[in-house]
Order: sequence, then C-alpha cells, then structure tokens
Amino acid sequence: MVNSYANNVQEFQRIEILLVEDSPSDANLTIKGFVNTKIANNLHWVEDGETAMKYLYQEGEFVNAPRPDLVLLDLNLPGMDGREVLTEIKSDSSLKLIPVVILTTSTDEQDILRSYNLNANCYVTKPLDVYQFIQVIQLIKDFWLLAVKLPPYS
Repeated sequence: MVNSYANNVQEFQRIEILLVEDSPSDANLTIKGFVNTKIANNLHWVEDGETAMKYLYQEGEFVNAPRPDLVLLDLNLPGMDGREVLTEIKSDSSLKLIPVVILTTSTDEQDILRSYNLNANCYVTKPLDVYQFIQVIQLIKDFWLLAVKLPPYS
C-alpha cells in the first residue's frame, strides 16, 4: 500500500518523492516537513523494501505510479532492507539516476561506508529529538528541492 501526500502550492512541475520508511512516527514527521513547503511536491510513502521496488518498477497496484525524482530511504526495513533496495536501484539502468538519500537512525561507520559504496547520494542520521528531526527534514527539503538540479528522466 502507498500513501500519497501533496502540498497545495501551484507550480509548473511537481517534484515526486518516494519515502521508504517503516516507522509511522518518522514517516509522519517527514511528511509534515515536505507538505508544509512552498515547493510543489507529491510525497508517496511505502513501508518496506519490497513495496518500494514494486513502486519503482510500476508493478501491480503501482502500474500508474509516477517515477520519483528523489527517494528517501531508511536502511532498517523489514524483509528487503534499505541496503538491498539501494543496491537494486543503483544497479538498474532505468533507476540508477534517481537520487537516493539514506535517512536512518544508524550511525554505524560500516553502514555509512557501505551506503556510499553502493552509490547513495547522501547519508543522513535521524536525530532522536523531534525538533531536531524536523530541522533535518527541512535541510533535506531545502537542499534537494531548492538547491539541486535533479536529473531528467532517462
């Protein structure tokens, strides 16, 4: 199942964001951070790696799902974990240009190194404090939606 959220800003082009997060509370904080922005965006939330890959490959119920411009990926997912999702995204020629932001609680240096070795575009550790978490989401939003030029569809 995918949950979709859109802000009400009228813009020429909306940014499509796929959030892969198994924690409803972390997902809700992330969604609030992106919905309350002046950048037009559609945020789609899935709770596990298998569903994320079905979404990305537009399979089953996701046959008409939009291609994400950005993926926010938790590493510690049930079933197919975020490391496996990242590996598959970055090894598929049709998906590898989609920027992937690792957004996780892990501060393990091996997770950080492995994520970058798997071509993650950046690695962000979720703060435990709710206020700091919201600030981190704001920074991600500002950087990826305001400063960065995202790749066109291939």
